[in-house]
Amino acid sequence: MKKITKETYLNWYKDMLFWRKFEDKLASVYIQQKVRGFLHLYNGQEAILAGALHAMDLSHDKMITAYRNHVQPIGMGEDPKRVMAELYGKATGTSKGMGGSMHIFSKEFGFYGGHGIVGGQIPLGAGLAFADKYKGSKGVTLTCFGDGAARQGSLHEAFNLAMLWKLPVIFICENNGYAMGTSVDRTANHTDIWKLGLGYEMPCGPVDAMNPIKVAEAIDEALERARRGDGPTFLEMKTYRYRGHSMSDAQHYRTKDEVEEYKKIDPITQVLDIIKENNYATDEEIDVINKEVKDKVKECEKFAEESPYPETQQLYDMVYEQEDYPFIS
Repeated sequence: MKKITKETYLNWYKDMLFWRKFEDKLASVYIQQKVRGFLHLYNGQEAILAGALHAMDLSHDKMITAYRNHVQPIGMGEDPKRVMAELYGKATGTSKGMGGSMHIFSKEFGFYGGHGIVGGQIPLGAGLAFADKYKGSKGVTLTCFGDGAARQGSLHEAFNLAMLWKLPVIFICENNGYAMGTSVDRTANHTDIWKLGLGYEMPCGPVDAMNPIKVAEAIDEALERARRGDGPTFLEMKTYRYRGHSMSDAQHYRTKDEVEEYKKIDPITQVLDIIKENNYATDEEIDVINKEVKDKVKECEKFAEESPYPETQQLYDMVYEQEDYPFIS
């Protein structure tokens, strides 16, 4: 694994803070009805992405996930202005405003969605890995899903084929404790989701996913296994979301005290504490980072606000490849 240095911690802090503030802004404009539909935020889970990106080779590796999917493409290289424009439904968005919050895509940067069907991305991730193996690519696909999706039948089918064919895929359950509003201990007779891998003799285990170092170590080991041709890994990333399942979630299923307890191990705070303990940055330098993040979020908002909505004709241009499609009237 690449060494974790002073620069790593500073980049982690800057990136995770930006992802957090980017989504805080989305929550704000959602209330103003500038972003419509559903909105699922990643607040609290940022260490998974930060740690994974440290281990990944972005020239080969891919990622696919569910609908909590705004910051992943940004981490992989996509312009955050285009991501925010997509949420606004603007023509300058990553899918020209046609996908919205739940369907962010950035094939150019190896990000394959953004999927609204619960668990629907699990077999698709196995399929991406199959393509890499078939073509002889060095790529590995990180396939992320929530604890609720771990109860889908498609997971078992994908696990079986991935092991049978030794596919270069890492299955990642982002276990934030609740499938919408249903706690993990109410969805099955065991709470150790990682043990689902044992039935397929798939290497598997739990990870402290509030700590990007632990995530990076686990992902690195799984990447090495996949690149050797030894097949998939299943990792249960134990994390927590500070906001509701979506913006419409009243969160009656948990207490404010529970949320505050988890905020004591906030991944951003953990990284900032290490920076301060090791004198990696002065208070003034941290203030500069904070200001840069704030300004960058404002840039994204301005771009999205000022971008045009799609023309009606785009409905046809985005659906039909054949320009003289005979069934358009």
